[in-house]
Amino acid sequence: MSVFDQLKKRCWWLPFGHVPEINADELHARLTGHRPLKIIDVRSGAEWRRSHIPGAVSVPINELKVRIASLQLDAQQPIIAICLSAHRSIPAVRLLQAQGFVNTVQLKGGMLAWWNKNYPTEQARRK
Repeated sequence: MSVFDQLKKRCWWLPFGHVPEINADELHARLTGHRPLKIIDVRSGAEWRRSHIPGAVSVPINELKVRIASLQLDAQQPIIAICLSAHRSIPAVRLLQAQGFVNTVQLKGGMLAWWNKNYPTEQARRK
């Protein structure tokens, strides 16, 4: 393993660099399709409760590493990592890919891009 690969593995949490992306239009189209995908929203719980993409699972970025196993993800299923502006989702994509979830991408522009398109969102129900 090269020094760069070792550094990338150790510093998965750094919120910069390039990871694979999907734009809001593509994600919206895929959500209306028949192929299942998993949306992991890595914003804070408060951000998620205010507005999130229907079907998204809230896993704040600071909890993702310890909660991956409990998510029961399928390594073959596409996974979309989402945050507010596509910064916190960068380390989420890196971490998930390192764990074998190679079909993981981030939403380009994050929720800001989704809201800009006026695509559907929902709020968490209060208990």
